[in-house]
Amino acid sequence: MSVRPPLPYEFLPQVPSFPLSSEDITEGGTLAREFLHAGGNLSPQLAWSGLPEGTRGIAVTCYDPDAPTGSGWWHWLALNLPADTTELPRGAGSSDASLPGDASFHGRNDFPGNQYDGAAPPPGAPHRYVFAVHALDVAELDVTADTPPAQVGFHLTFHTLGRALLTAEYGV
Repeated sequence: MSVRPPLPYEFLPQVPSFPLSSEDITEGGTLAREFLHAGGNLSPQLAWSGLPEGTRGIAVTCYDPDAPTGSGWWHWLALNLPADTTELPRGAGSSDASLPGDASFHGRNDFPGNQYDGAAPPPGAPHRYVFAVHALDVAELDVTADTPPAQVGFHLTFHTLGRALLTAEYGV
């Protein structure tokens, strides 16, 4: 049995968590075909509440720490969501028009694309897909749709007041 890499959030400054749920995925569950890259390629529904005081914006990301790259794999970066957003419906990752607010957009993922791109691991042990909602102290991050995901992560680290995680798996 191979040892899984740690989650990168374990090495970042600790911040409070808040409730995060989904009608489509469960903690530790297996992603259904509709959320896979070769399936429906739909982003799952996510809902959250109890954001920390001072939240001015929200970002939602999906990251695979088990990708055989040495740096993981970013599947989704929904950025600059309004602070009053409490949910993204299934499929919100398909385009910027599916996101709430005038300033929100999808950052570049590692496929690369500016949308949600679902699980597509190579054969082997299942991979973890960490869906994270980041409560931010700014309404808008100083990034563009073409900013590399690692650089977006840098900005998220320094503006996150709270973070909620939901992890599902998939393997072939």
